[in-house]
Amino acid sequence: MEYVYAALLLHSSGKDVSEEGIKTILSAAGVAPDEVRIKALVSALEGVDIEDVLSKTPSMAVAAAPAAAAPAAAAPAVEEAEEEKEEAEESGIEGLGALFG
Repeated sequence: MEYVYAALLLHSSGKDVSEEGIKTILSAAGVAPDEVRIKALVSALEGVDIEDVLSKTPSMAVAAAPAAAAPAAAAPAVEEAEEEKEEAEESGIEGLGALFG
């Protein structure tokens, strides 16, 4: 996700979404840049009008967690969420083309 965030930050600041720009942002954030991921992202975004894609993306509402939830019941949900996050990150590169066009 950090890679997409870096690309969106470059776009929103009016700068060119480039490998060097993404690398600079990730380094500044303390993330070790992965050259392959950066190249894949920049390649997937070539020819994509990011502003157009963002305007078509529906807003997402964040649901608040119920305050009365028991901590013991929350532990398995956290583990499941971490597993889903890992799976999503692994498949993230493959889905970039579909995400942006």
